[in-house]
Amino acid sequence: MRIASYNLQKCVGVDMRRHPARSMVVIRALRADVVVLQEADKRLPPRPTALPFDLIETKGYTIAEFGQPKGSLGWHGNAMLLRDGIEILEADKFDLPGLEPRGAIRADLQTPLGPVRVVGVHLGLIRRHRLMQLNNIAHTLDRLPNMPTVIAGDFNEWGPKHALDAVTPAFDFVNTAHSFPSPRPVAALDGFATTRDLQARDHGVLTRIPAPVASDHLPIWMDLSLREPTPEPA
Repeated sequence: MRIASYNLQKCVGVDMRRHPARSMVVIRALRADVVVLQEADKRLPPRPTALPFDLIETKGYTIAEFGQPKGSLGWHGNAMLLRDGIEILEADKFDLPGLEPRGAIRADLQTPLGPVRVVGVHLGLIRRHRLMQLNNIAHTLDRLPNMPTVIAGDFNEWGPKHALDAVTPAFDFVNTAHSFPSPRPVAALDGFATTRDLQARDHGVLTRIPAPVASDHLPIWMDLSLREPTPEPA
């Protein structure tokens, strides 16, 4: 199963052109079963989608429903696109603490690996707020039935994600490559964290044209499998 994360920057590229069709070319090139998006809606209320619904649906994706406002693709700019064969079992959205308005989306999915939970995030610019937000997500997930889980999105963490480990003890961060800024990446702002029953078989950053121009972030992807349980000693 392939999952991807992409900060669309509202479909405005580094050339300052709003070009949704170009953003869709990048999304399709990822060949992902699940695509988690950030900045998928325009900034001002009623926050209409930056990526037209008909463009998404004609390219073979289903839009995950989280009870978002009419005309918006997601919640606080977070959205999720699904390929055929991925079914939503349950979906939810919730606000996150911090000075800036932030939120997260959560979808329990039926996938080729079985049930998998995917959480989409775009964390705050201040580290203290990022830690609060991840702590809030961890506590929210603790109240749900256990399920292999991925947190995917723009973590806004410029350095190694060791500081984030402390508030997400049930998750391991994948050592993703640099994705920001797209013309010459120097930081791995975008990332994945998985529970230990999942394994990242492979992962990477899409650098193919037009990705370096379509947004100030490059999209990232990860191929997942279930981790074989460790046999108990005889």
